[in-house]
Amino acid sequence: MNYYGSPVMRLIEEFARLPGVGTKSASRMAFYILNSPDEKANALAGAILDAKKSAQYCKHCYNLTDKEVCYICDSSRRDDTTVMVVESPQDMAAYEKTKEYSGLYHILHGAISPMNGISPANLRIKELLARLDSDSPITEIIIATNPNIEGEATAMYLSKLLKPLGVKITRIAHGVPVGGDLEHVDPITLLRALQHRREL
Repeated sequence: MNYYGSPVMRLIEEFARLPGVGTKSASRMAFYILNSPDEKANALAGAILDAKKSAQYCKHCYNLTDKEVCYICDSSRRDDTTVMVVESPQDMAAYEKTKEYSGLYHILHGAISPMNGISPANLRIKELLARLDSDSPITEIIIATNPNIEGEATAMYLSKLLKPLGVKITRIAHGVPVGGDLEHVDPITLLRALQHRREL
């Protein structure tokens, strides 16, 4: 039912399309925007448009950035012999919050999931392999995919693919709860999982 007129209903519908947002939350957000000063609404709209226009993937690790190379890959303080493979930029950010990992990252942008139509070809796996060319300083790959069925399948696939290349392959320890997402795990648990990683 169109209670508020088409523009307001469209705004509610667009908010409701966001992950984890139901109709009630979408309505609250829409009315918050409508009751805000024009500057706040314009700032939100501008931030969305600017992020869509400016965001790109780092040419090395595929993190989101507004430059060709992200600040992590561009830093001379990072250990370029170690690469942690994660599923998403949010997982990378979760590890950065521990302030204990000083290596580089590689972001797959997903995990193998035949049920959802995601195969290895849909992930940034061939780009990871390209990083391990003959001139590469990389000596260890830490597989830090989520501890769920998809993450475990991805970890096993990567392990079989990478082992013949002569690089050390480790997997984060399972201090991280099974079925959980890394972005929601507290920094201490993440740190313990990193410290007790095992070789695959």
